Amino acid sequence: MPVIDPAKVPVKTGSIYPEPYASMMQGRSSLRLGDAGGLTQFGANLVSLEPGALSSLRHWHQNEDEFVMVTEGECTLVQDAGETVMRAGDCAAFPAGSPDGHHFINRTEKVAKFLVVGTKAPREVATYSDVDLRVEMAAGKARFTYKDGADWTGPR
Repeated sequence: MPVIDPAKVPVKTGSIYPEPYASMMQGRSSLRLGDAGGLTQFGANLVSLEPGALSSLRHWHQNEDEFVMVTEGECTLVQDAGETVMRAGDCAAFPAGSPDGHHFINRTEKVAKFLVVGTKAPREVATYSDVDLRVEMAAGKARFTYKDGADWTGPR
């Protein structure tokens, strides 16, 4: 079994989101541990959130399951039903097709980290709950649209 040295995994920063949403992801970074280990059927990423940072826009996946476990610090899970503070060892699961948008916010003064594991569907659609945006992923390429399917040209 190959051992992955996190110190040798490139840190991914930035976002594929179009502006103005990409700028909102300042303070978020991740280590693509599954990719580093050659995994192809699911992703495993260690996400770090600086104080005040968001993990993503609030979203849900049509075809991909997600599992999250907080590994360090504290972050707040925001869902349709409200907010839940999560600490190291706490877990959450987001089944594919469940339209309950979620994301994490670090509202503390210390770095928070969580492991996120998700399936890699050949075709995926993620819908963003709080803005008129969705993304279609296929063959490693992202196509952003409005929720009605029209090509995205900026906030309306």
